Amino acid sequence: MYLGGFKVKSIGLDTSGKMIVRGPQKAKGQIMVSGSKNSVLPIMGASLLTDEDIVLKNVPDLADVRTMIEILESAGKEVERYDDELVIKSSGILNSEIPYEPVRKMRASFNVYGPLTIRKGYAKVALPGGCSIGARPVDFHLEGLKKLGIESNIEHGFVTSSLIKPNKEINVSLPFPSVGATEHILTTACLLDGVKTTITNCAIEPEVTDLINFLNEMGARIFGSETSILKIEGVKKLKGIEYTVIPDRIEAGTYIIMGALIGQDLIVKNVTADHLHSLFSIFEKMGSPIDYDSKRREVKISALQLSTLKSISMETAPFPGFPTDLQPQMTTLLSLVSGRSTITETVFKSRFYHIDELNRMGAKIRVEDNTAIIEGVNKLSGAPVEATDLRAAAALLIAGLVAEGETVITNVDHIFRGYEKIQEKMEKIGVDLFYVK
Repeated sequence: MYLGGFKVKSIGLDTSGKMIVRGPQKAKGQIMVSGSKNSVLPIMGASLLTDEDIVLKNVPDLADVRTMIEILESAGKEVERYDDELVIKSSGILNSEIPYEPVRKMRASFNVYGPLTIRKGYAKVALPGGCSIGARPVDFHLEGLKKLGIESNIEHGFVTSSLIKPNKEINVSLPFPSVGATEHILTTACLLDGVKTTITNCAIEPEVTDLINFLNEMGARIFGSETSILKIEGVKKLKGIEYTVIPDRIEAGTYIIMGALIGQDLIVKNVTADHLHSLFSIFEKMGSPIDYDSKRREVKISALQLSTLKSISMETAPFPGFPTDLQPQMTTLLSLVSGRSTITETVFKSRFYHIDELNRMGAKIRVEDNTAIIEGVNKLSGAPVEATDLRAAAALLIAGLVAEGETVITNVDHIFRGYEKIQEKMEKIGVDLFYVK
């Protein structure tokens, strides 16, 4: 058993670690938001487009980042880490067959498939895994890549590719503004020398913009950033660069929601307000605007008087809408706001596995179709619960911190995929967590 400051050396998703939380607790002091997990993973994948050195800064130390390092090393890259900096170098050999073991751990790993095909003319990559939050097929990826001249065949759990000469002008229309498909297709199109690609109905999440900025600094020609229509003029070669990854808006939002329940002048640092307009809007709607210092780029928040907050109806949506990755955490907060609130999940309609666990803690929530109907209660009580995915783990941790008594969260290792040094950070703001391997 370990108290606070637990140093994770190597965490996979095959373990069933437990986190023991005794509440209620208070959080006071400063907590720093790390670099964005959902930005750095596709950026790391895009490093396969060049043989020159890539230096990435503000890189979080997460299980998913380590998995991507393993994938890059399988592809022939040499990766060195110095604190929050990654140096990605070429070994002189580029391998386009990626084994099952690392790819199965997370969905973002599949985005190396297109770049490897462009570089080598062939790739073999396992179908990806990740969190259990409903079906997320790679059909959009493969259909878009086919337009770029990449033929794919799925067999025995692997996708194999071959490359044919594409048209000089390509139009790809996404059926849904998928972040992963947008990133995969635009990254792959960058090295189609002399080919003009237009992608419509693109995702416009900040993480997509970060990837575009990274690629353009490498010498790519991508136009239409922050819009739903991207135009890419393929180039022959991309260069190595140094690049700083944006802060993680989901980590920031998680700590802000936590602060609304247990904060005592808690300061959340390294927050980009433009990436969290939808969350700030929800707090305004509830009657408690967020205190954001634009010069310091930080939020100061204390536990809210929950009895004075207004119940709300809201829904998740692609950016700039409310992010699905903050839905479980917001569900925890709304479970303690008097009256009836509703959250409609439009992105991953099966993302309600955390609700049965919150109900075990005394919440009153029912699900009808893709909507959670929340009847606010006065308190939560500690209970044994299970984390089914990364954000569910965060939601249950918040619930355990505000609940009365002891909460034991099993399968909690999911949380290490998205929250860097979470125990160390919690310890610094006075929160005690016990982790049992």
